[in-house]
Amino acid sequence: MKLFDLDSRGTTVAREVRGGAATFLTMAYILFANPAILSAAGMPFGPVVAATAAASALASLLMALGANFPIALAPGMGLNAVIAYQVAPAAGSWQAAMGLVVADGLLMLVLVLVGLREALLHAIPRDLRRAIGAGIGLFIAFIGAVNARVVVVPASTVAALSRAPRAVLPPVTFGSLRDPETLVALLGLVVTAALLARRVRGALLIGIAFSTVLALVLGVAHLPQGAWIAVPRFETFGKADLRAAFVPQLLPLLFSILLVDFFDTIGTSTAIAEEAGLIDEQGRIPGLGRLLVVDSLAASIGGLFGASSVTSYIESAAGVAEGARTGLHSLIVAALFAAAAFAAPLAGIVPAAATAPALIAVGFLMCKQLTRVDFAAVDTALPAFVVAVGIPFTYSISHGIGYGFISYTVVQIFSGRARSLHPLMIGASIAFGAFLVFA
Repeated sequence: MKLFDLDSRGTTVAREVRGGAATFLTMAYILFANPAILSAAGMPFGPVVAATAAASALASLLMALGANFPIALAPGMGLNAVIAYQVAPAAGSWQAAMGLVVADGLLMLVLVLVGLREALLHAIPRDLRRAIGAGIGLFIAFIGAVNARVVVVPASTVAALSRAPRAVLPPVTFGSLRDPETLVALLGLVVTAALLARRVRGALLIGIAFSTVLALVLGVAHLPQGAWIAVPRFETFGKADLRAAFVPQLLPLLFSILLVDFFDTIGTSTAIAEEAGLIDEQGRIPGLGRLLVVDSLAASIGGLFGASSVTSYIESAAGVAEGARTGLHSLIVAALFAAAAFAAPLAGIVPAAATAPALIAVGFLMCKQLTRVDFAAVDTALPAFVVAVGIPFTYSISHGIGYGFISYTVVQIFSGRARSLHPLMIGASIAFGAFLVFA
């Protein structure tokens, strides 16, 4: 395993395999969530399942071999909804929307090759980067709580807001143990927490397995009906209309996709690197350029396959929590996604409620980054706090980062420290301001 340099990173093949399996299980929902969302744009469900699995496998393989980093990739949640509900109708077809995704990846690659993307990451103050990791941890925990139905959106709120969008109502409320999904998730969380407290290896994976078995017993999960293995159909492959991506009226949409992709990956890579300890004395990520090149190519791969933009997945933190530190982790994820293209029904056995405990536990582990923020330095700590709470509260990594960047820049200016601002931070804040106003 010299290719992955396991010894120097203090890991083993067993840890990487466990980590890869844990990451895949927390990401497997995308095999069904992505086609369900993209079907709103008129895309065929079955072929999109195959496209999602294949694009995720290829992108994760590139990350393993090209960057040797423990990050797996798959179509990004949020971006796929933008593609389905906003971009495709505006572009006139899902083929044109996928053309925009391909163009997004190619433009992102140019920004990486000229060094802009990496330079911006290094320009971000370290406490803000730590807050990004903590904010994403809270975001992951919130996703887990929603999947567990510990947190639910009241039907009355949805109905009231449909009549009066500006009404002030509680956006979420609590669930109930009468719901078997909530029971599965909370019992799974108890088991996972106990295993973590006892430092049992594979705690997250064991927790997912326990929760899945319990879900099958309680009827939350079901074994596949009919064939468990099927030959994948790639009917959406190669259908992206790249020419439509540069129609003048679609350029604002292209800019929006580009901006979200740009900062989502910066947030994800920062959080994973901090959690895995893969940073140098200056807080920089060795080999970041290769990681960003792969991520940029992955976006275009997603558009080419017809699976929406493929991006680095924060759920990779589940694998890192299991001890994964190298690209071998991503190779395992790639192999499992490739197998899922043929056995997609099997991936559906693990329900969201069974992976929710792992997401909540990973969120907890990532939040320790916030304890390293210097809260005595209010000019940095307050914007860091905005980032940390903005990411989960807005349900968007890029929006949370944007509000934090703008806050940091404004605070520095009004505190008389404008000269300390890096030009790229000023440029990023202006770009975020335009995005938040016009997107």
